[in-house]
Amino acid sequence: MRREYLRPALLIAASIIAGTVAWSGHVLLLPTAFSFPILWALARSRLTAVFVSAGYFLAASRGLPQGVATFYSSDLWPGLLLWLSASFGFVGVHAMLWTRCEPTRPFRYFAVVLLMAIPPFGITGWAHPITAAGVLFPGWGWWGLLATTAGLVGLVTLMRPAVAIVLAGFWIWSAATWDEPKRPDSWQGIDLEMGASLGRDPSIERHRDLIATVKDRASGGALTIVLPESALGFWTPTVERLWIRSLQGTKTTVIAGAAVVDAGGYDNVLVAISAAAAQILYRERMPVPGSMWQPWRSLLGASGGARAHFFENPVATVADGRIAPLICYEQLIVWPVLQSMLRRPDVIVAVGNGWWTKGTSIVAIQRASAEAWARLFAKPLLISFNT
Repeated sequence: MRREYLRPALLIAASIIAGTVAWSGHVLLLPTAFSFPILWALARSRLTAVFVSAGYFLAASRGLPQGVATFYSSDLWPGLLLWLSASFGFVGVHAMLWTRCEPTRPFRYFAVVLLMAIPPFGITGWAHPITAAGVLFPGWGWWGLLATTAGLVGLVTLMRPAVAIVLAGFWIWSAATWDEPKRPDSWQGIDLEMGASLGRDPSIERHRDLIATVKDRASGGALTIVLPESALGFWTPTVERLWIRSLQGTKTTVIAGAAVVDAGGYDNVLVAISAAAAQILYRERMPVPGSMWQPWRSLLGASGGARAHFFENPVATVADGRIAPLICYEQLIVWPVLQSMLRRPDVIVAVGNGWWTKGTSIVAIQRASAEAWARLFAKPLLISFNT
């Protein structure tokens, strides 16, 4: 191979390895993503930066084609199309802001970090290296986020060897002393294995099975029990009455996923149910683009699709505590959790319905991301998934 092609090829190969390892679903491997800004900065042309960025992002989101094929019961082509489409924002921002000029590169990469964390580019801002902040600086909170940002910016400067050594030291120390986030007392998250039927089986028998599961866990002392995204299916007055009546005589509060449907579309929500009442606790800020959130439908005069409540209801109050709710896709991007942390919640509640991700690492990545954010801000974490 000619020398002028060897360097770009090595950078691209390294970016693919970085994306694969960092986003494998193991929380302590998240800091591997910090090698990506180094590779981006070492690119000697904008075209190489494009391929380095694409290699990292496509490797990190490699489970998407198979997941989409499973979700739609189709072949891989729709998933491959969505996979490539989703990469455009990430690759475009990194290509646009890449520069050969050393003095301005840190400022440009700082702009990249910000743009990929907030809408509109942050809507597909998966695999953001800043997610590793909780691994490098557990318990540091906003100072840890600031230190991580400074570290990312430092890695694109000529001081990158010194910065990398310092960050590696924090990584090693953190790995040696790592503790999983605590679970709040008297709270319990229930993982289910009901596959695609969860939320799609509206029968009374299904609800009674879930109620029996809840009561079984409550008998062990749990006062607040969390069920996965979509666990209750469509939220209707009938479902509401059934659950309230079933919880009579208990002190249990159930937090569960459901869908509230009207003529214009639907909201993906969390509801809180007790023996006294039920209420919609949270409306999802960022549903999955494409499969759930379809903003183009309104432009075409059509209805349907999930609504995105981008910056609404970052925290919710339940059981005398404040929770930071994260439903499914919100665990993969940056701004929802940071917006919630500004309100100082007591607990992070992460739920999902990941039956369609079987055979991929997507659910493991969601769990690792939620765990990293919980450790950064020293918050108890409750997780509930259906697979």
